[in-house]
Amino acid sequence: MSTPSPRSASSHVVVIGGGPGGYEAALVARSLGARVTVVERQGLGGAAVLTDVVPSKTLIATAEWMTIAERAPDLGIRTSDGTSVHGLGVDLQAVNKRVLALAEAQSADIRGRLEREGIEVVNGTGRLDGPSRVVVDAPGSPDDDGRVLETDTILLATGATPRTLPTAQPDGERILTWTQLYSLTELPEKLIVVGSGVTGAEFAGAYNALGADVVLVSSRDRVLPGEDEDAAELIEGVFRSRGMTVLSRTRAESAVRTADGVAVTLSDGRVIEGSHVLMAVGGVPNTEGMGLEKAGVVLDDRGYIEVDKVSRTSVRGIYAAGDCTGVFPLASVAAMQGRIAMHHALGDAVVPLRLGAVASNIFTAPEIATVGYSEEALKGQNSRYITTTLPLARNPRAKMTGVRDGFVKLFAHPEAGVVLGGVVVAPRASEYIFPITLAVRNHLTVDDVAATFTIYPSLSGTTAEAARVLDARVQER
Repeated sequence: MSTPSPRSASSHVVVIGGGPGGYEAALVARSLGARVTVVERQGLGGAAVLTDVVPSKTLIATAEWMTIAERAPDLGIRTSDGTSVHGLGVDLQAVNKRVLALAEAQSADIRGRLEREGIEVVNGTGRLDGPSRVVVDAPGSPDDDGRVLETDTILLATGATPRTLPTAQPDGERILTWTQLYSLTELPEKLIVVGSGVTGAEFAGAYNALGADVVLVSSRDRVLPGEDEDAAELIEGVFRSRGMTVLSRTRAESAVRTADGVAVTLSDGRVIEGSHVLMAVGGVPNTEGMGLEKAGVVLDDRGYIEVDKVSRTSVRGIYAAGDCTGVFPLASVAAMQGRIAMHHALGDAVVPLRLGAVASNIFTAPEIATVGYSEEALKGQNSRYITTTLPLARNPRAKMTGVRDGFVKLFAHPEAGVVLGGVVVAPRASEYIFPITLAVRNHLTVDDVAATFTIYPSLSGTTAEAARVLDARVQER
């Protein structure tokens, strides 16, 4: 643990935004001896906890039980009257009530942790008044509205909000962003999901599993266009096999209310009618109206705050972390950026941000987890590599649990055998990617992975088997 320095002990740090980047930074700054104030307008945990990561993954975890139930008859499981478990239904109001309760509980836990550490939490919206002053806008709070915080260091962790289209304005009832889904009390009869990136694919898969008729509109040739091609094709095949309609190579031009639902007009002229539409067309950074330009903070042409690898902005003493920087829209990356920023600002030893070893996961069913170089990146930079893909269908543990869809793919250097990256498509792939992440982070070889014991039977055994296949090819060279 770092020892507080005279510099940090005399410092006042103001964090604007209480999401993962903000509260993790606050904890580090406090541990280094600084006086810390966190300004948050929505609630501790920010959008990640209250409207994004925690709620969506809780909803998806509920939907996962329905996909497990699909396999139950193959395993010989029946209800007490001998009928199939396929008759299971979903009480969406109860599901969403639990989702929101968990999010609120997590937010309260974070607040409690910060307060126990002696961190001041101010409810309101922070904006810059120069490079070392933060003004708090907190209407309804006579103590905090207009309060001026003089500070030595500022961390901007304001996150992002769902992008909307002028011709498809959300109303919170039929035309929805992903933050508004949790107000639904009944399962949509027919949900149109516009956008086939990570958010769109996750919600489309979840609502399809919960029992809704789902139409997924993709502007590209396939769903998840930014992901491993084999993984994306597998997920799209799974979606279609579960009855989802996937419309490729077309965009949504508009969405309007009808008498009892919505009508979405596509770029090819078709009009798709449904009960609800989810607009999942990306996000925009929360950087407007914060006085950033006046303070000299440089934004890129999309409105994101430009930062370096230790989270510094263009202004001395002002740092930024999380989705407002556009670096990598993951809670884990935001938290790391925030921690790095405070270590650097308060004079502690710090290792710059390394994105090459960031593991990411898409919470579809099955999940897609990736780490290190992608095959597209390796091809794009003309790197020499070898690869192998092993299907989970031949894994004994997968057979026992009725898992058919999924694979493990590894990339390695052809001579040195160093693991360059990997893809896991499987139930709970987010757990199985960890050994590959360790290999990438520590420059291990496929021989290192192949020589490591695994449990028999286990899905992770396929990772070791894939490493053995590649190691044999390295040895042949």
